[in-house]
Amino acid sequence: MSSVTSSTAPASRPVTPPASPPSSRPRPDWRLRFGALSLIWGFSFLLIKVGTHGYAPFQVTLGRLAFGTAVLAVAMAVRRERLPRGLRTWGHLAVAGFLLNALPFSLFAFAELTIPSTLAGICNATSPLWGMALSLVALSEDRPTRLRVAGLGLGFLGVLTVLGAWQGFHGLDARGTAMALLASLSYPVGWIYVRRTLAGSSHSNLSLTGGQLLLATVQLAVVTPLFTSVPSEFAIVPLLAIAALGTLGTGLAVLIQYGLVAEVGPTTGQMVTYFVPVIAAAAGIAILGETLTWSTPVGAVIVLAGAALTQVKPKRVP
Repeated sequence: MSSVTSSTAPASRPVTPPASPPSSRPRPDWRLRFGALSLIWGFSFLLIKVGTHGYAPFQVTLGRLAFGTAVLAVAMAVRRERLPRGLRTWGHLAVAGFLLNALPFSLFAFAELTIPSTLAGICNATSPLWGMALSLVALSEDRPTRLRVAGLGLGFLGVLTVLGAWQGFHGLDARGTAMALLASLSYPVGWIYVRRTLAGSSHSNLSLTGGQLLLATVQLAVVTPLFTSVPSEFAIVPLLAIAALGTLGTGLAVLIQYGLVAEVGPTTGQMVTYFVPVIAAAAGIAILGETLTWSTPVGAVIVLAGAALTQVKPKRVP
């Protein structure tokens, strides 16, 4: 759900390279695209769960990346853009592809073998919290205001509420939950790396992300045969879920996000983050029949409130 250029959790990459030239074709109102992006990313966790019903987690991730890369390849061909050049750029993209795609996508797929898609979606919402904590250490320009620190503390209190810390995490699959949280941590680590290495690049967003997804796909293509075997039969519904996850949740979502950030700015664009866990929970309950205890939605609201506070920018003194 992440690329070189998005905005905070699946959407917040603070500094981005120059955007591609805007298209002259009329586009749907940004609110419609905002809603579509929220739905696509919200349903991604359900699609991961369905995909793992028929295929191994690495196979789900490989299929997701392959379909997503194909969508960006078509977009690049239509816009007549080329992949980036330069060995150093490709080296940075390889790291970005691992941290922003190959690693978190795989971790979420493994996590959803043992935890509900609703919990995975809520864990994903912790990315802004991890990002805030890391940026205070790694990015000197991000000042730790009282409000942002309070948001950080509130957010992690929400995480403890979701996990039911007061009852000893009873009934919680610790391994799956840890994987989902680690996946959420991987995103801001990748964003900070990109900000330090690729910000200011002369290549377009589309070109960089196309290269990033291509390298992430290659990484999974190497790893998957080592740890999985070819399925004895190809389950149709899980395969369709993987195809939708890749084409919509990874490929099309990136293209929609580019337009949103360019049109309404990263602050509004990153608000998608706060709708994703709500949609993920609703989809998991309505379609997969997953259940929630009272602490899960309450904790999710606290997490989102804390994440929102961490995004409040300090006022500039004239």
